[in-house]
Amino acid sequence: MSIGLEVVIGLVLLALVFDFLNGFHDAANSIATVVSTGVLKPQHAVAFAAFFNFVAIGVFHLKVAATVGKGIVDPAFVDHYVIFGALMGAIAWNLITWFYGIPSSSSHALIGGIVGATMAHAGTGPLIGSGIGRTVLFIVVSPMLGMLLGSLIMLITAWLLRRQAPMRVDRWFRRLQLVSAGLYSLGHGGNDAQKTVGIIWLLLISAGITAKGEPVPDWVVISCYVAIALGTLFGGWRIVKTMGQGITKLKPVGGFCAETGGAITLFIASGLGIPVSTTHTITGAIVGVGSAHRVSSVRWGLAGSIVWAWVFTIPASALIAAIAFYVGKHVL
Repeated sequence: MSIGLEVVIGLVLLALVFDFLNGFHDAANSIATVVSTGVLKPQHAVAFAAFFNFVAIGVFHLKVAATVGKGIVDPAFVDHYVIFGALMGAIAWNLITWFYGIPSSSSHALIGGIVGATMAHAGTGPLIGSGIGRTVLFIVVSPMLGMLLGSLIMLITAWLLRRQAPMRVDRWFRRLQLVSAGLYSLGHGGNDAQKTVGIIWLLLISAGITAKGEPVPDWVVISCYVAIALGTLFGGWRIVKTMGQGITKLKPVGGFCAETGGAITLFIASGLGIPVSTTHTITGAIVGVGSAHRVSSVRWGLAGSIVWAWVFTIPASALIAAIAFYVGKHVL
């Protein structure tokens, strides 16, 4: 397949725009709890999170990138129209949910975009069931694991500190929350930046610039981590309030437990090469912390509306991507 260099460059830039928007859209996941508990001011929190987003480049192997690049659809059936459709579907859904302040998943928007554009191009044949199945499974697993870990860490912490004065506990966890927020931002960068690495890798393979068995070029990895860090630096302020205080009221100890539970979940998923939603993960962890304190402290109605956004993300972004694929056939 012959793809013009100018088209490849344009699509790489479009992928980096998605990566930037991913950081912008999901910045709330990294900073919502640390801002809502008053540990850091918003402008300090985004710089803190952006730094750890980028530092993740030296921590995680490119297993998630391999899944997105070669484990969702067969690269042999991917062309520049499919890449264009996938990116436009993901970007459009991110912008829609950002505008309405809905903490949806950038990750699953991209997966839905890849699936929708590929199906518009070649039907269901190129889809890789195992890769898609694991990703869909973790739509349920990642928030449930985050919820379980968040509630367990909260219960254990509460038991260990049951004889300590509340003011003293608050002072300790204002410091410890910096550690947990850093770990969560590290996991966020490590999992999310690799999704854009994967789709650029898929583009380079389809264009014949990189062979299927070759490693992803270093410039792709570095540019993707820079883009997501910059996106986080500019922040997604519409979603911070929902994530930080809309689901349940958090104190520093609760923020620490939620971020730690979420970080552990992201580290596990990245180690397994599974692209998960950082939004799903931290939401589950926050719900777990809130329910450990008191079930009624969780605003289940709001949590339920967020779940509906998760359910619609893949089909909605897939539909937009399919439409964008046909548009791309006429403009590229």
